[in-house]
Amino acid sequence: MNQIRTSLAALLVLQLAVLHAELATPQENSIAKQWAQNRIFTEDAKQPFSFTCGGSSSNALLHDWRRADATRELDAQRRERTRTWIEAATGIEVRLVSTEYVGFPVVEWTVWIKNTGKTDSPLIENIQGLDYTLAASVTDVLSLHGIRGDTCVAESFQPWTRELKTGARHVFSPPVKGGYASGKSSDGPEGWPYFNLQTPGGGMILAVGWPGQWESKFARSEEGSLNVVAGQQLTRIALKPGEEIRTPSTTLLFWQGDDLVRAQNLWRSWYFAHVLPRIGGVPQPPTTQIQVGGSLATWGGVQAFLDEGIKPDILWRDAGSNSKSTWYPSVGPRKTEWLNTGTWEPDPARYPQGFRPFSDKARANGMQFLLWFEPERVGDPGSWIGRNHPDWLLPGNSAGDVLNLGNPDALKWLIDHIDGMVKTQGLDWYREDLNGDGYGTAWRKADAPDRQGITENLHVQGHLAFWDELRRRNPNLRIDSCASGGRRNDLETMRRSVPLLRSDWSVVDLREKALQIEGNQSQTHGLSSWLPWQGTGVPFFSDRYAVRSYYITGFGMVPAGNWTKNEQKRADTIRGYAECRRIAPLMLGDYYPLTPYSLDTTSWIAWQFHRADLNEGVVQVFRRPDATSEMLTVKLSGLDLQQRYEIENLDGGKDTRTGEELMRGYELTLREKPAAAVLVLKAVR
Repeated sequence: MNQIRTSLAALLVLQLAVLHAELATPQENSIAKQWAQNRIFTEDAKQPFSFTCGGSSSNALLHDWRRADATRELDAQRRERTRTWIEAATGIEVRLVSTEYVGFPVVEWTVWIKNTGKTDSPLIENIQGLDYTLAASVTDVLSLHGIRGDTCVAESFQPWTRELKTGARHVFSPPVKGGYASGKSSDGPEGWPYFNLQTPGGGMILAVGWPGQWESKFARSEEGSLNVVAGQQLTRIALKPGEEIRTPSTTLLFWQGDDLVRAQNLWRSWYFAHVLPRIGGVPQPPTTQIQVGGSLATWGGVQAFLDEGIKPDILWRDAGSNSKSTWYPSVGPRKTEWLNTGTWEPDPARYPQGFRPFSDKARANGMQFLLWFEPERVGDPGSWIGRNHPDWLLPGNSAGDVLNLGNPDALKWLIDHIDGMVKTQGLDWYREDLNGDGYGTAWRKADAPDRQGITENLHVQGHLAFWDELRRRNPNLRIDSCASGGRRNDLETMRRSVPLLRSDWSVVDLREKALQIEGNQSQTHGLSSWLPWQGTGVPFFSDRYAVRSYYITGFGMVPAGNWTKNEQKRADTIRGYAECRRIAPLMLGDYYPLTPYSLDTTSWIAWQFHRADLNEGVVQVFRRPDATSEMLTVKLSGLDLQQRYEIENLDGGKDTRTGEELMRGYELTLREKPAAAVLVLKAVR
């Protein structure tokens, strides 16, 4: 029976991972399994987390606490193992809950700390969800790879590499300075919570899952060893009786060799199989969308798209830009009207029937309806929340107060209210934004000296519980994560949502701003190594070079001018939706950068996506405005050497080459500048 179960599990993994050519080797899977056994479940193992309690280290304390182990099969592909320690005198309970995967060299865990006693616990400080020392000699070259977080600039998601030299220390977190803390998990130049640590002969990818103020440190000793810690940035907490806190989740993926691209594709494969949200067991497919605010606020605007043969997947109703276009009452003190948040009801003056007639019609036409919310920021003191429950609010955010989701009453109200909106308004997508800054500051100001970090911890727990319960009550609901663009895209968030807008750089009307288009090309180049599913939108451009710069799994356009009356704009818009709909499913496969990352307008930039299950792929190539050369040679990857492939240029023309020829080099010529080419590869059968 066990052999049959193992075979079925292996088959399921193959079905999930078949999109990707880069599969884990048996040795990589063995390394992950052995690491978990040695670091977590060996009798006297030094645990891969740490804290101090009453001034003593967790490693010394846990050795003497009562311990219990439990194991359960989550499904055919995942096994959960729990180790619990209990200290009888104080009632402190520590639980390490880990997950191991069949077919993937991944280990992940979260640590929970609870006070089961009747009095306040001793101070629990410096809680690190990950605390691991890698043995290495002084001659070993260790390198760390990652990308920038989002700051609504062209450089968002720019890749970087740092050599970890002996004696050096590297610290990463969302922005923090003095008393200020961002609180957004993928915010700022040092704020991307994913890393690839390269060691001689292999390495490991690390993800910190925490939609709050995390910190990760990589410190190398003079003797060569590397200590890696990651956790909530500030913790110094005496737990109240019955109170429970948690660490960020830690995810490690182990890989071998020296091919960083292969390592990132292993990550993409695991992400697609176990992170990307599913509805009815089906991973979130690529989408197209149109905005339905402003000039498209009536069905007539939608019908114009349908009449042109453009049938978007999502009708997207965002915040609006002023008091005449916001969908909720916006009469507060802020000059930027849409910032006057806190009353989450359709404005009865403009929407006496709410959105249900519109959303019903959308579904009747095979489309989904999305509505924007921002519940954590209360920008209007006169809003429903501001008037009725100022006790739920934390002061200090530059764009308003913060709804404290660590408050059980506030959390219950939010769950019930948004669930009611989903049902009464007929929402298919719940879009959640997080504007303003200093959420971490607001949380910290609410903490007493012996409670530092508790407000943030309970808020994060509440926020995740809110999303989980919303999805439990509405199994077909999809969630879109936004935080002034892509500033809250940690792994815990990505398990529950997709980022339909990876950065506000994508959609702000910056036609006069340098690198608006090239910045989006580069964002795709950098972010695709980490997030197989990401969205963006084309702001007021319709020319071929610009529109093709935004093709990704989540695509939409704001058509330029009166687009249906202008034949060129009309043709460009129709072509943009049709081309992206055709190639977007291929973007869920393996990703191969074909040129170095660059924002230089004198350069070319190109990349390839390939689906192993279809033996099909797409190559996107851009000759930038100041590039002097008309030709670029790219070496493709992930192909069958002997297989013949048809290469279709979407601008016309087909060619046939073997996989071996394409991997040796394929020459492209673009005589105009700027220019973009899209090549679709398909195995000739």
